Amino acid sequence: MSLPSKDSYARDLAQVERANADGRIPVVFVHGLWLLPTSWERWAAVFDEAGFAPVMPGWPDDPATVDEANAHPEVFAGKSVGQVADHFCDLVRKLDRTPVVIGHSFGGLITQIIAGRGLSRASVAIDPAPFRGVLPLPLSSLRAASAVLGNPANYHRAVPLTYEQFRYSFANAVTESEARELYETFAVPAPGEPLFQAAAANINPWTEVKVDTLAADRGPLLIISGEKDHTVPWAIAHASYKKQVRNESAVTEIVEIPGRGHALTIDSGWREVADTALAFVRRHVGTGDDASA
Repeated sequence: MSLPSKDSYARDLAQVERANADGRIPVVFVHGLWLLPTSWERWAAVFDEAGFAPVMPGWPDDPATVDEANAHPEVFAGKSVGQVADHFCDLVRKLDRTPVVIGHSFGGLITQIIAGRGLSRASVAIDPAPFRGVLPLPLSSLRAASAVLGNPANYHRAVPLTYEQFRYSFANAVTESEARELYETFAVPAPGEPLFQAAAANINPWTEVKVDTLAADRGPLLIISGEKDHTVPWAIAHASYKKQVRNESAVTEIVEIPGRGHALTIDSGWREVADTALAFVRRHVGTGDDASA
């Protein structure tokens, strides 16, 4: 195991230990491709103030900072959806209290996998990447994914986005100046493998990109969709919802945030999205320091 992996896992375990010592209900944030756990810092502060114990784990080998990530892109290569899902489930099982789980993009897919394994108290999947059974393939999604899927060799590589690619796939709904600021502040390389896995999910019966949508212990689920998202537009988010809403054991809801793109968790309107997620969590979970929870 490489040193970055050791450092990353040690950071994750330290967060779990702090949450266990805290005693409040944890909320686990799961980032997607081209971002780091630090992209959730403002969200963590909101949920902390609301009475929850925030936990922001990384994907395996995640560097601590954007500068470190861009200096060592190779550490992102070779991460599969199954590996990442198992990593997060392992950490969740180490928590003393069943957490709320909130994820964005591929983190939204991982969130639904965690929920389908009965490991979350309530879940929020924001512009979630599709899983097996989700069929729509909008042209904007194909264009956004082409940064990786356009070269089969990217399957085993870490792939950075150019500013132009980030502008289209993440930051299309903000100003040019904000888009550049977001790119410089948050963008890091990402493994190519998850995108290839997602692209083949509906033709691969053994795919790791699958969710147990009917699990009786799945818990309440909210799907949030950005109206102007190019990467995961409404057609994909709503198709995921239609699969999940068949679960008769738990509440399933979907909401569209007007005028927002894929960067809705990190751009200047992030608080509206965070408040939408928090309202859902409070309605179904209560407060994080509820001793009876």
